[in-house]
Amino acid sequence: MHNDGKVVPINKAPATPSPLARLPVVLQQVRDKAAQQLQQGLQDLFDNADDTLFEMADKARNNLDHHIFFEAMRDLRLKRKNFERVFMERLFEAFAGLGQAGRGEPQLVPVVSYDAVPGSSRDDLEKAVALEAMLGRVRHRDGLALGQLTARLSALLGKRLDDRENPLGPALLCEFFLRAGRSLGVEIRVKLIMLKLFEKYVLSDADQLYGEANQLLLATGVLPELKAVPSRRLEGRAGVELPREEISPAADLCADENGQEAFAALQQLLSTVRGSVAPTLEASAETLPIATRDLLRLLSHLQQYVPEPGAEDDFDLRGQLEQLLTRVSVKSGKSRVVEDADEDVINLVALLFEFILNDRAVPDVFKALIGRLQIPLLKVALLDKSFFSRSSHPARCLLNEIAAAAMGCCQRDHLYLRIERVIQRLLNEFVEDPTIFSQLLAEFSAFAADERRRSDVLEQHTRDAEAGRVRTEAARQRVADVLNKRLLGKVLPRPVVQFLQQAWSQVLLLASLKHGEQSVQWQAGLRAMDELIWSVSLQQDTEAGRHLLEQLPGLLKALRDGLTSAAFDPFSTREFFVRLQALHIQAPESAEELIEVREPFVLSAASPDTGSDLSGNDPDLLKAHQLHVGSWVVFQEDEANTLRCKLTAIMAPAHTYIFTSRTGLKVLEKTAGQLALAFKRGALHTLDDDPLFERALAAVVAKLRQLNRGK
Repeated sequence: MHNDGKVVPINKAPATPSPLARLPVVLQQVRDKAAQQLQQGLQDLFDNADDTLFEMADKARNNLDHHIFFEAMRDLRLKRKNFERVFMERLFEAFAGLGQAGRGEPQLVPVVSYDAVPGSSRDDLEKAVALEAMLGRVRHRDGLALGQLTARLSALLGKRLDDRENPLGPALLCEFFLRAGRSLGVEIRVKLIMLKLFEKYVLSDADQLYGEANQLLLATGVLPELKAVPSRRLEGRAGVELPREEISPAADLCADENGQEAFAALQQLLSTVRGSVAPTLEASAETLPIATRDLLRLLSHLQQYVPEPGAEDDFDLRGQLEQLLTRVSVKSGKSRVVEDADEDVINLVALLFEFILNDRAVPDVFKALIGRLQIPLLKVALLDKSFFSRSSHPARCLLNEIAAAAMGCCQRDHLYLRIERVIQRLLNEFVEDPTIFSQLLAEFSAFAADERRRSDVLEQHTRDAEAGRVRTEAARQRVADVLNKRLLGKVLPRPVVQFLQQAWSQVLLLASLKHGEQSVQWQAGLRAMDELIWSVSLQQDTEAGRHLLEQLPGLLKALRDGLTSAAFDPFSTREFFVRLQALHIQAPESAEELIEVREPFVLSAASPDTGSDLSGNDPDLLKAHQLHVGSWVVFQEDEANTLRCKLTAIMAPAHTYIFTSRTGLKVLEKTAGQLALAFKRGALHTLDDDPLFERALAAVVAKLRQLNRGK
């Protein structure tokens, strides 16, 4: 297998000396850490690009725009891996250039200019404007952190760099992205959409990129005098935003590494529920706070007795903990109480799981299973308060990954067993070392990614099949229309009418599907049909009738060629040609029975749209129209059967909604009217597919605020 010499593997050291080998170790760490985040950002970008382009295609005002966006979706899918590979190669080459700098002839990292040069095309001007705006926003938002990183790189390398030579600066990141995108055959509108997605899913996290790089360099003593730049958000991309009045002054400026400030803001809200975890002793007993380390030991003890899913008794964590505290208090003779901060963590985690276990998006079959995570996650939160404020926390991500994978599942299958093994490992192995969450997250994420890839393939097959079906139905309707236009109200020999409806309709259908209705084949089929009808409508004593025999060879050849193209058996059509010959040499009245065509010919069997009589502003119909590709729903088929499925496609022109199972197989097809009626009778519900922890925390914070207002 040929290896491109320019490709530098991310996870493997080069076999021979290379510029990368000359990078200081800390700079290699900066590079590898950044590569992980950027790769994740690119994956998020492409995961969302498909939905974005699909929505653009669905909203397109004409067929050309519709085609452009669908072709862009196809191009992105085909070239995604190459795109990501080229981007990462450019990143590694830029770091390699830093390693070579100062050795002999200076090797400058190429810096792209986003200023449109005179004479540029309008497309180039649009792209230049978009890029300059993106760079301006990043510089305005994260310029201080970027400047510190550039200064530290300059000090480490012993040469002066500017921000545009920084491999992690927005200028070069955009350059890598544009270089990687050169292989995409898309027009300017799609390129601008991709740039916007790049800003949203990659550049929007520049503060984290620069913050982690600065921390690595600072830890090795590079320019320690530079003051740390405050983080511009407490919660991360998907965290819960707390209002200014409920954040302490320190937290208002920045969140520290372990999340203490963000947790302090939550503690203000949790004060109303404090006091619910205490031993059952006389009020006169002397109180003695229990240390967090001892509390963790009590929780580890309880962790071994978490009931199996399906056990009849509910596991009340706070109740179990109270019993343990009571026993410990009786032995010591003092009322062992949990400190306020620890009790706040206990109450917050309990409230989070109260939401989770009542959340419609979590399938009932998984609720008891996910509920077994309560003690492991409580222990993590006691050890690390950033669990509540850092969206990338491994324990939090593991919960979200499990919930996302389970969302579309209604039964105990291989996914259930896999999640059950993950949770059982936590219960068996997790004591106080949280690295097990990172290990399990990596393993489960890889498993979930494989599952998604398989379902994506089947979903695409479903979309392609449905698109083909819709196209076939449209062609069937078109063929029926042209036949009815020529036959309705006419008096013609029965064999000719039967031939046109049963055989020639298939010739026209194939021509439409294979070549289109502007093709030579379609026009030839129409012409042969018109000539056939003309030939059996003539009176023999007319001038045209007397010259009919001169026209017949060409007509018969056209009919035979058409039937051959549609793979008709010549033996099955021989009888028609024999009868046609008789029609052409005899008077029609004596040759065959004549019929008047009164009933419209129907080639398709479209089902009626139940609910199509609903008014355009019907709230449930509006709710149906608001569904977008990727939406998850629960459909109650009957009292015993519930179907969880994802909206995979909305097929024009009838706006048929196609739903697939978690594995990507089609399970439901409804019109907007049918969906509206299902909403009305309560048989259909949408599911919120935002990360579970973030939704739970937002709901708990809202509940606590309400309790505080009611004090």
